Amino acid sequence: MIVKLKIGIGLPATIPNTPSSVILEWAKKAEERGFSSLGIIDRIVYPNCEPLITLAVSAGATKKIGLMTTILIAPTREAVLTAKQIATLDLLSGGRLTVGIGLGSRSDDFEATHLSEFKTRGGHMGRQMRLMRRIWAGERVNEVVGAVGPAPNQKGGPPILLGGNNPNEFSRVGKWADGYISSGGNDPKTAAANYAHVLESWNANKRHNKPQFVCCVYYALGEDSAERGAGNLRHYYAIAGPYAEHVVKAMLPNKNQILEAVKSFASIGADELIMWPSINEISQLDALAELLQENLQQS
Repeated sequence: MIVKLKIGIGLPATIPNTPSSVILEWAKKAEERGFSSLGIIDRIVYPNCEPLITLAVSAGATKKIGLMTTILIAPTREAVLTAKQIATLDLLSGGRLTVGIGLGSRSDDFEATHLSEFKTRGGHMGRQMRLMRRIWAGERVNEVVGAVGPAPNQKGGPPILLGGNNPNEFSRVGKWADGYISSGGNDPKTAAANYAHVLESWNANKRHNKPQFVCCVYYALGEDSAERGAGNLRHYYAIAGPYAEHVVKAMLPNKNQILEAVKSFASIGADELIMWPSINEISQLDALAELLQENLQQS
């Protein structure tokens, strides 16, 4: 099967009790196996690894693989320091960073950080992104405070991909993001419909070229892996109520479904597909790499 689609892999850093040695080995093997990017998702009130620090460590253990937050919950973070951290990571990694961001859907993350109100996080994130863009461009923070360095490796800062599933979020992509990132609960048909709305916003704002289109999906491979992976997803999404079962249902539990999904995401025009592991064992990475190598050719 020939596909015009980059395939990245998620780090297992969101699975509780994942040893640090596994995360480092995972990053190195992902590069050796030819995956396009390392993705990592975000959560505050959970025993997971912090995304930017994890990607920084992964950057030091690798040389060329892309680094991507898939996504970072921007409104739970202070904008100036986050802009500095992102610029530093982009600089030290040689410009390998892509920043996927989102509003977040768990109110406890906002109650823990006290940096923005859960109900008004959309407007807050827009202000954050405008400020971060100014910082990456080398402009002053405000009339009193000067510029904050370092300058990122990528001029103007790394690409920003915005996630979300509603009209307000689609509209924001056209206003100030560089592309759209679809959630792991979205099948190809839903992802394509969302991207069509993003294109409407993009064209309405008279943006050039086309927005990047990245999709994400959970997978599990091997005997008993579907049941084990589902258990991990239910644990991670427990606070999300019925949505947890929606994500479990979207997980790809075998080789045939993975290959069919890759074909489907390629057919809707996705630029990259990030395969998130639902089990934190290196064998999951190896099994996926072997499956793709044996069955796919990337044009």
